Amino acid sequence: MNLAIRGIEGNLGPEHADSFHRDLHPDLKADFILANPPFNMSDWGGERLKEDARWKYGLPPAGNANFAWVQHFIYHLAPTGIAGFVLANGSMSSNQSGEGEIRKNIIEADLVDCMIAMPGQLFYSTQIPVCLWFVTRDKKNHRFRNRRGETLFIDARKMGTLIDRVHRDLTEEDIARISSTYHAWRGEKEAGEYADVPGFCKSASVEEIRKNGFVLTPGRYVGAEDVVDDGEPFEEKMGRLAAKLGEQFAESDRLEGEIAGNLKGLGYRL
Repeated sequence: MNLAIRGIEGNLGPEHADSFHRDLHPDLKADFILANPPFNMSDWGGERLKEDARWKYGLPPAGNANFAWVQHFIYHLAPTGIAGFVLANGSMSSNQSGEGEIRKNIIEADLVDCMIAMPGQLFYSTQIPVCLWFVTRDKKNHRFRNRRGETLFIDARKMGTLIDRVHRDLTEEDIARISSTYHAWRGEKEAGEYADVPGFCKSASVEEIRKNGFVLTPGRYVGAEDVVDDGEPFEEKMGRLAAKLGEQFAESDRLEGEIAGNLKGLGYRL
């Protein structure tokens, strides 16, 4: 239905089936995979797939399908293929039920190309923030730059505009900034030159990721946003702020006395 309402044709197989237990495309090796699987799916029948060939990087927990989806996508990638998919934020850091070990093995295999932390309230069905994973089997296949041993982290949590009380949209400018950063990092000349931007993006080595316990949360890597220097000398700024604080304390004392007097007039004491 999702494809049909967008006018996209796709070979979904001859009938409705189950991606894990009855894959209708078992031999498919795709150049591109785009997916939005169910988050944290607990009832996926993993206990019946303990010997499945797709679990090359570790047996997914029976109570959460997140890393079953990740390995399902990797399994179906062509040798130079790339996959992009949405997952719950827990997939970036969870160590429960062996998930941390699976993530570690995927990182050590140098499959994680880019991780993007997204803002919350992007979906109508849930307000939780999500992340985007991009995995590839061959980082050397980037058109102009070999990125083996590196992963790009993008922190986009502050992006987007609230269009109502519960829903946020990314603007065209937001999307362009994220996508051009990724394409520039991959070495695509039309996207311009890539550079780390504190608070937004960072190209990190596998060794850096090891030091962070194989956690893939972008906030751990991009650092703090640069603060623009307003040119005011530090001593002058501190003197001005201290004087302002003194004024505010004095006003606070005055208001406190006024409130106490009013209460006393009503027969109450603080």
